[in-house]
Amino acid sequence: MKKVIFTEKAPAPIGPYNQAILTGNTLYTSGQIAINPADGTLITTSIEAETTQVMENLKAVLEAAGMTFENVVKSTIFIMNMNDFGNINTIYGSYFNEKTAPARETVQVACLPKNVNVEISMVAVL
Repeated sequence: MKKVIFTEKAPAPIGPYNQAILTGNTLYTSGQIAINPADGTLITTSIEAETTQVMENLKAVLEAAGMTFENVVKSTIFIMNMNDFGNINTIYGSYFNEKTAPARETVQVACLPKNVNVEISMVAVL
């Protein structure tokens, strides 16, 4: 059985998907981009600000499911430019304990929704 996870503290879905699905003890988040849920603006002033907004959106989704970043077991990072990897990695890493950080892959892609520079999805377990 699956449970839809939704919070107003993260951007509302803009298509036929949900912010996250909880099935059993596993949470699957949809990819988050840097939309400020308070006003719907897209944050692209810098890769650091963009990545921070993405992580804050993911934090809100995790919290809505009763979880934290400590519950995350897998992350996928999609980026437009591999040259941004270092800055993205610094912000991303600040949300995790390095000793218990999840498995992850980072992939450079040709295009992302709304032409953003970074999108991140996660899998977490209770």
